[in-house]
Amino acid sequence: MEPTLCREHLERLLAEEAASLTQLETLLDREHELLLANEVEALDRAGEARQDCVVKLARIEDERRSLCRMMNLPAGLPGLEQLLRWCDPTRALQHRWAECAERASRCRNLNDRNGALVTARLKNVEGLLDVLTGRAGQPKVYGKQGMFAMPVRDPRVRVSV
Repeated sequence: MEPTLCREHLERLLAEEAASLTQLETLLDREHELLLANEVEALDRAGEARQDCVVKLARIEDERRSLCRMMNLPAGLPGLEQLLRWCDPTRALQHRWAECAERASRCRNLNDRNGALVTARLKNVEGLLDVLTGRAGQPKVYGKQGMFAMPVRDPRVRVSV
């Protein structure tokens, strides 16, 4: 493959990646709003859209790795850097690559923020369930057969539902 053709291919991939990362950033912000509003059905749809976007980003990454392998370069970041130096000596695409990396970092932070919110909510629900089932303050252990084992209650305590 000649350098010009390779550069055009990388330029297209970086443009697709930038657009997909922008879309993912928007989807993660929307997902956060839905988490705060407890809109479960809309959250399911938002999760599907996010997953579609992540699949698209994975396809772009696979295509970029494939291009590196085709040029007998390592498939990761070192290979991409070598490829960029070879096909883009003016380093015009380096700026686009840096923008994609920055946008991906923002997406990772947004995803971590959403994950922290979900984890906190799950712990809250788990605590409420423990209170309802009488397991509050009890150690969480598993029995011999891998099932949750409820600690033996004091026979003097009577529970009714």
